[in-house]
Amino acid sequence: MIRVDVKPEMLRWARERAGLDPNNLSGKFRKLDDWETGTVQPTLKQLEAFARAVHVPIGYLFLTSPPDEPVPIPDFRTLAGRNVTRPSPNLLDTIYACQERQSWYREYARIEGRTELEFVNSATVDVPVATAAAEMRETFDFRVTVRQECRTWSEALRLFIQRADGVGVLVMVNGVVGNNNYRRLDPSEFRGFALADPLAPLVFINGADTKAAQMFTLAHELAHIWLGSSALSNIGARPVQDSRREEIWCNAVAAEFLVPLAALRAELSDGEQVPDAMSRLARSFKVSTLVVLRRLLDAQWIDRETFELHWRRESERLTALNRGSGGGGDFYRTTLARVSRRFARALVESTREGHTLYRDAFRMVGVSKLETFNNLGREAGVLG
Repeated sequence: MIRVDVKPEMLRWARERAGLDPNNLSGKFRKLDDWETGTVQPTLKQLEAFARAVHVPIGYLFLTSPPDEPVPIPDFRTLAGRNVTRPSPNLLDTIYACQERQSWYREYARIEGRTELEFVNSATVDVPVATAAAEMRETFDFRVTVRQECRTWSEALRLFIQRADGVGVLVMVNGVVGNNNYRRLDPSEFRGFALADPLAPLVFINGADTKAAQMFTLAHELAHIWLGSSALSNIGARPVQDSRREEIWCNAVAAEFLVPLAALRAELSDGEQVPDAMSRLARSFKVSTLVVLRRLLDAQWIDRETFELHWRRESERLTALNRGSGGGGDFYRTTLARVSRRFARALVESTREGHTLYRDAFRMVGVSKLETFNNLGREAGVLG
């Protein structure tokens, strides 16, 4: 039996990089402890299986020291006031997949003669928050009166994604890496990111996050598109003060976009209990109760202590609801949400016209059969 010479520290690095402890892998790799101490070396077949289990290119394991793996876009995440240093393989693989799709769509748009989108890089952080928010509402036709026609804020979120798709933004929502349900994305690591581009702006939303958080994440990342800046963040609707100026601006624009302060103040009722006001205003503006709570603080209708009390309670309630909502659903609709309907339509058209290899198209949407790919095209409205 031929064993391979691999440094024990590289095996430990790969396991820790994946966020796994030895107990998670001991059932499959019984000699893992011996590998990591250097007592025994794995065979090539064992090493290949180990690389797949920890989601690392096998070539990395033959290096003499761990490679530097920076996040490939500006990282604005914070954790307890500190920047997050080590990105997980799930995060990195998700960004790389989105960058590949964006690169493909950018070239497709160029060949099709598409014009650059005027709203990309149309603002700076010196633009008043209310001005930028109003421009975004106008661009997406996502005014409060439009949302009030929706039955729920979940329906309003779907409409928001459709409107963004309609004006040229690739909106991708996924809670796992690709279609691998065993590689769940961690909302505490990141909530979303924006990849700014005048021909192919892309927003990714962590679908493992609560539905309540996803609408705000979409608005926040679109504000980054307005600035023309790619960014990775984990900021939610809570007001931020100790982040970078760009993040504070995008956070404030998202809040004003969803719940204009002037419109909110017109609906406030003196003496109303906070939970009642949260529920009533969430139904009116078709947003989550957390966004409403943040805006009640912005309007100085509640103080900081009251805000913190209700924020904690409501966050716990919504997190519990999110845990209770299982996966499943229609495969094709889920796939379109994961890769964006706009991207899927373009990819199917290009592939059927012979401009893109089926092999590459299958990889980018995560399918393996022609029939599945064609059905995806039908669901996207490309094929009859």
